[in-house]
Amino acid sequence: MRGVNRVMLIGNLGKDPDMQHLEGNIAVAKFPLATTETFKDRNGKLVSQTEWHTVVLWRGLAELAHKYLHKSSLVYIEGRLRTRTWEDKDGNRKIATEIVGDNLIMLDKRADAPGQNNDSGMEGMGGSDLPLGDPSETLPY
Repeated sequence: MRGVNRVMLIGNLGKDPDMQHLEGNIAVAKFPLATTETFKDRNGKLVSQTEWHTVVLWRGLAELAHKYLHKSSLVYIEGRLRTRTWEDKDGNRKIATEIVGDNLIMLDKRADAPGQNNDSGMEGMGGSDLPLGDPSETLPY
């Protein structure tokens, strides 16, 4: 039987995306994403629990994240889990589990300037509002 490795998260960026270009000018962006769940404990008190995830985006999605996302941006990320292991300079084994994003939807509401039309034409994309830009610019998703 084949396995399934899919992750879907809605959360806020913990800091601005950190973007680098690898050999061959391949863009990669990395940022922490916080997801918070709220539930009632046995006494009926509301408790919030926050999980932090490391998100990695490649190529066009990395460029998009670098251009439009910032600390506290609300996003939907869909992707897969990837675990990496390596040895640091002192010979200690390190392990990191990351979300490699395949799909990104920006969920923040755009703050319109006076006189601008708020219809982004993206209602079917989970309420995403992209900043206005060059209409010939193609998005990588």
